[in-house]
Amino acid sequence: MSGTSLDAIDAALVGFDTDQNPILVQTYNHPIPTTVRSEIELICQPGVDEINRMGALDRRIGKLFAEATMALLEQSNVQATRVRAIGSHGQTIRHHPEKSAPFTLQVGDPNTIAFETGITTVADFRRMDVAAGGQGAPLVPAFHKAVFGDKNESRVIVNIGGMANITVLTKDTPVTGFDTGPGNVLMDSWIQKKRGEPYDENGIWARSGHCNIALLDQLLSHPYIQAPAPKSTGRETFHLAWLESVLTEFTSVSDADIQRTLLEFTARSITIPISAMPTSIDRVLLCGGGSNNQLLLERVRALLPGAQTSSTIDAGIDPDWVEAMAFAWLAKQRIECAPGNIPAVTGASRPCILGSIYLSG
Repeated sequence: MSGTSLDAIDAALVGFDTDQNPILVQTYNHPIPTTVRSEIELICQPGVDEINRMGALDRRIGKLFAEATMALLEQSNVQATRVRAIGSHGQTIRHHPEKSAPFTLQVGDPNTIAFETGITTVADFRRMDVAAGGQGAPLVPAFHKAVFGDKNESRVIVNIGGMANITVLTKDTPVTGFDTGPGNVLMDSWIQKKRGEPYDENGIWARSGHCNIALLDQLLSHPYIQAPAPKSTGRETFHLAWLESVLTEFTSVSDADIQRTLLEFTARSITIPISAMPTSIDRVLLCGGGSNNQLLLERVRALLPGAQTSSTIDAGIDPDWVEAMAFAWLAKQRIECAPGNIPAVTGASRPCILGSIYLSG
């Protein structure tokens, strides 16, 4: 799994017990070279020579994913022959479900992964959902339902990566979910620009500033935040250039205050739809990199006083590895010809078997 944050490739070795429950066997973070990260960021926006750059990047990321797989297996002392399949999300470089001809595009050539590792690879999970009229995202709610559903309480699972999404698991209604807006992407971009740091650890820099209400209101007025579900988003919508265009009207706001306001923007865009739900929520479980930001966790907890808020570790799964586990589970669904999407979440016309299978030889 390599998400919008571009912080690393998350590789997880996942087994399934006799009751089909996922078991996290081993984990490994594989670095993304700075040059590759820059290439990904560049190709996420329109530019020259895109097809040639995309083709080269597709192969390069495929090789990186293969390297991550083999390093994980070496660390685990597990032979490749014991692995049924690799589930590869790929690296999203375009996500446009709102266009007249909707599409989503991920790179990280699965042929390369299968060849280099000798392991059957399942990839391209999103485009079948788009073909069925869906957003192609988020896909993790089906996994959230399988592992976090509880008939005795209503829960919301909040995944905070570069973007943030929620899964609503209530006792009395079907599963719903959608991307709420930016997770870490704007906070990371701002601290990288102003302080040369990859992210704001525990929200320490944001904590030194104050939320600017006028700027917050401007951010929250973005049409995506107001749009009804089903909906999904990405770097095409929320990126540094967009933020800088907003900030032209707020030149007197300090850099630290902007960081604090961006954190509040993420917290509010997550919690506003949860607060508006007709069913009261008993528990909120956070996962993804943003769940490690203590100030962000504090703000979500404060904005949802009626719910118990913590990370998914309280439900037995490390919050840093939920999404990687989800794509192992989705690969298993594909191998078993079982649906992987939830139409009420993505807007697809029906449940679909997601992903394509690439054999190793």
